[in-house]
Amino acid sequence: MSQAIQDNVHLPATRRLLITGGAGFIGANFVHHWHRAYPGDRLVILDALTYAGNLQNLESLLEEENIRFVQGDICDRPSLDSLLREEAIDTLVHFAAESHVDRSIFGPAAFVQTNVLGTFTLLEAFRDHWNEQQQPDHYRFHHVSTDEVYGSLGPNDPAFSETTPYAPNSPYSASKAGSDHLVRAYHHTYGLPTLITNCSNNYGPYQFPEKLIPLMCINILLGRPLPVYGDGQNVRDWLYVGDHCSALEAVLTRGIPGEVYNIGGNNEVKNLDLVQALCDLMDELAPQLPVRPSRNLITFVKDRPGHDRRYAIDATKIKAQLGWTPAETWQTGLRRTVEWYLAHPFWWQPLLSKKLTLPYTSAEFSDLFQTTRC
Repeated sequence: MSQAIQDNVHLPATRRLLITGGAGFIGANFVHHWHRAYPGDRLVILDALTYAGNLQNLESLLEEENIRFVQGDICDRPSLDSLLREEAIDTLVHFAAESHVDRSIFGPAAFVQTNVLGTFTLLEAFRDHWNEQQQPDHYRFHHVSTDEVYGSLGPNDPAFSETTPYAPNSPYSASKAGSDHLVRAYHHTYGLPTLITNCSNNYGPYQFPEKLIPLMCINILLGRPLPVYGDGQNVRDWLYVGDHCSALEAVLTRGIPGEVYNIGGNNEVKNLDLVQALCDLMDELAPQLPVRPSRNLITFVKDRPGHDRRYAIDATKIKAQLGWTPAETWQTGLRRTVEWYLAHPFWWQPLLSKKLTLPYTSAEFSDLFQTTRC
């Protein structure tokens, strides 16, 4: 669709969104963001509530008249058909995914099932629904993906752009690459009005504690080692989740169907530098830590298989075409994130063990997180 045609598309005064994975980290933040920005829109949240889905992420919204939560599986085609028809959905925002690289190494089957077959099932259901409504031009299928589909960069390589060839290196990134290809194919084959966004590493409130930043914060509070893979020189582009949500809004409201937009934070940081910055913030903001300075907890461990060396996003396209840029630096976003985890122990404590309350002892710490590293 050309820019001229896109400018003339009639967008409805209110939308009816189906948000898959909306009880997860990024999905829940998006639900909060969208409801604040468009309180008149209908939001239907579909989530299977597996280990990373948490209804507490949506607790303040579930009584809202325009918000409905449905526990369900994106591979359940009959339920999807009923939901799309019953709720008259015109916009599908697809977050639901298995997303942790370490888990994909030890259990890849779930990643293929959810990320590939689940996306395929959603595409088929939405395509039939769109056809039943005689292909209205304001419908959107927005697929939220990752920069990991592009593979790994060397120290001097240019950042990933939307034309970078795919070269996934883990079962997780391969499954996301497969889902990206399906979404692209449904636009080019069937004309389905799809959008794809590939984002860099997200961080912020409601992130499940197996991921780097919340894991390190919690381990510091517990006085436990901070395991860093290899030499700690792996580089990631860090994107505050609130900035990601504002970028998704820009793509959904102004993006051109069939296009891909890379979303990055303009914050390339080495893993070791990030962990050290977290230690310094925790030393400043947490008054009673079991180990001070918390940098003494940093422990280098054997690198994980296939660990990509560097990711970096070139976000020129979304800035030029849609006028989006991130608001947070990694320093400001990191401070906001640490403050949130310190202020919300009631949120993350049950994720470690339902039997535990602060202060923890070493013997009490949940085995779930002992093998999870950056």
